[in-house]
Amino acid sequence: MNGKVENDILFSKSVKAGKRIYYIDVKRDRHDELYLSLTESKRVKEGTEELRPVFEKHKIFLYREDLEKFLEAFSDAAQFAIEKQPAQPRYARYEEAPVVTEEVAEEVAIENEAEESNEIKLGELEF
Repeated sequence: MNGKVENDILFSKSVKAGKRIYYIDVKRDRHDELYLSLTESKRVKEGTEELRPVFEKHKIFLYREDLEKFLEAFSDAAQFAIEKQPAQPRYARYEEAPVVTEEVAEEVAIENEAEESNEIKLGELEF
């Protein structure tokens, strides 16, 4: 090993959606290979003054050799869902509507451009 702590997060993005938060992290394994760790964290029990809230977590790990096939399949499935049922926000089921900042609006514009050109971008990641 090269002296680094195993499983350090090298890059991270999170997506908040009501009681769920999705974490997309890039980590390095003990063989110095990069991989993606996708985590869905869902609050299943509210906290109180005495008790912490309870979360249910699900993880998926994707290694470099599977990443391109996964992204292609994910993109195809997402495109199918978008075409069959356009997004209709249902903010009533969330605690509050998401706040769209200038930074978020810029990210969405970049993502829309990528979708139009059929490219998949993962921030500044290069594998």
